[in-house]
Amino acid sequence: MARGLIGSAALLIFFGCVILTAQNSKKTPTSASRQWWQHAVFYEIYPRSFADSNNDGVGDLNGITSKLDYLKDLGVDAIWITPFFPSPQVDFGYDVSDYQAIDPMYGTMADFDALVAAARKRGIR
Repeated sequence: MARGLIGSAALLIFFGCVILTAQNSKKTPTSASRQWWQHAVFYEIYPRSFADSNNDGVGDLNGITSKLDYLKDLGVDAIWITPFFPSPQVDFGYDVSDYQAIDPMYGTMADFDALVAAARKRGIR
């Protein structure tokens, strides 16, 4: 008798989960109704180690620009670049000292503008 009761309870729980799952799947928004960032592929870049364009041993903005085709081929929709502001480098750039400038080891504002333009040209945000 107890075995039959446990089996019935398990069956009831199973079908309850199936019904709830079916109801929730109908509420899932399609990618067309979601914001672009809700279904985009992001790629986080730590500039210091990503790509070095001038062979000084430190990655830079021009290095990132040179790899945009590679990122596009991976299916990347947007890049997230970790801080590249001037910093005392106590913790490798996360201790920002000027939020409005670019650390010279990573490049210049012109390099950043070129990176943004090249990314937009490839449809990367």
